[in-house]
Amino acid sequence: MEIAIMIGQLILALTILVGLHEMGHMLPAKWFGMRVEKFYLFFDAWGVKLFSKKKGDTEYGIGWLPLGGYVKIAGMVDESMDTKNLKDEPEEWEFRAKPAWQRLIVMLGGVTVNLILGILIFSGLTWYYGEAFIPNNEVSNGIYAGKLAKEIGFQTGDKILTVNGKEIIRFSDALNPSYILEGGAVYRVERGGKQIDITIPSDMLKRVSESGAKDGFIGPAQPFSVDRVAKGSPAALGGLLPGDKILSIANQPVAYFQDVKPILLENKCCKVDVKIMRKASDTAVNLKLVVTETATLGFFPKTELKESFEEKGLVESFRIGYNDAFDILKFNILGFSKLFSGEVSASQSLSGPVGIATEFFGGHFIWAKFWRNTAVLSLILAFMNLLPIPALDGGHAVFLIYEMIFRKPPSLKFMEWAQTIGMVLILGLMVFAFGNDFYKIMKKEPDTCKCVKVEQTS
Repeated sequence: MEIAIMIGQLILALTILVGLHEMGHMLPAKWFGMRVEKFYLFFDAWGVKLFSKKKGDTEYGIGWLPLGGYVKIAGMVDESMDTKNLKDEPEEWEFRAKPAWQRLIVMLGGVTVNLILGILIFSGLTWYYGEAFIPNNEVSNGIYAGKLAKEIGFQTGDKILTVNGKEIIRFSDALNPSYILEGGAVYRVERGGKQIDITIPSDMLKRVSESGAKDGFIGPAQPFSVDRVAKGSPAALGGLLPGDKILSIANQPVAYFQDVKPILLENKCCKVDVKIMRKASDTAVNLKLVVTETATLGFFPKTELKESFEEKGLVESFRIGYNDAFDILKFNILGFSKLFSGEVSASQSLSGPVGIATEFFGGHFIWAKFWRNTAVLSLILAFMNLLPIPALDGGHAVFLIYEMIFRKPPSLKFMEWAQTIGMVLILGLMVFAFGNDFYKIMKKEPDTCKCVKVEQTS
């Protein structure tokens, strides 16, 4: 069921993004009097389509291959490679008959829509939900350092004071992705009454890519108690109650919520000793709980960190949404530059639909999370389409700018070859991304249990 929810969210997000992207091409094309022959959501590869309906000069349809979509504009060298009529004199309603500036607007329409959509979604989320954040001075127990953080010198309990000399007011400010991407950021932390500087190494992004982020970086150390217990779960069957404070699991001390998952992963399918402090009686109690195959007990935590919340007006929400969107674009630009320079492995960084569904969309549908991830994907789609690769919007834009500068377009033969090469590159990238997804799945360590499966009894 969780897999179906992940796939469903991905398809819904792609339907929204691809539909609006292609509409960004179609509408200006029609405004400028160009004939739009096809508007397709997903590809009707080999002529196979799920739905089609012709209205006026345009055939609207849904293809069977969910890898994108396209708009076919008369008189344009595109992915259809239908160039048989392009050797004749252009008709007034053809793409090639229009001024270069109009054609450039049409080609950049999809990217523009994706950019605006990302900004609007981020702005709308901020306006509707407000802005929740953890003040840095509330992180009284300091950070929880994951494996990657420990490798470069952080320790659990460090209190972050500044980054690059700038005081950290909100804890999230210390997690700016550019610090990892660019490297060289200097964190000043307080440890044992002393101030220590820790510099992010230049290969930090490579380390994150190779670990798949599973080893974690830093987060606020979170003391916790049990908030709710899932009905029928091992926690419920074993006697765990709301308000209980977990002191140890499998004889390993638990100080923060981040301590729990690693211990459970080591003890899947095992019956473990869990020592708790019972709030009602203020006494220590020993329980025996069964860890599930998915390394859970079945309780929901209540952390002791105090969040601050600020409602935002429409104008302020738009400013925040604008900044969030361009932070994502900056992250992609810097990441792509490191990928292109060889600093980061393509096999570790690139994901296809399977990887995207797994990394972005979980097995539970949460509207706020869905829209935030859709905004991120919209901005990624804008960035990728703007790359100067023939067959992508950015490639078409480069040729049009060339035409505007030199007052003549590239030859039809050149355009055909460029389009063919671009399509081969894109298809090759798709094959690589799909193959990489399945390779990661096959390479993943089997989800085995340490113990013989223990039957749950009430």
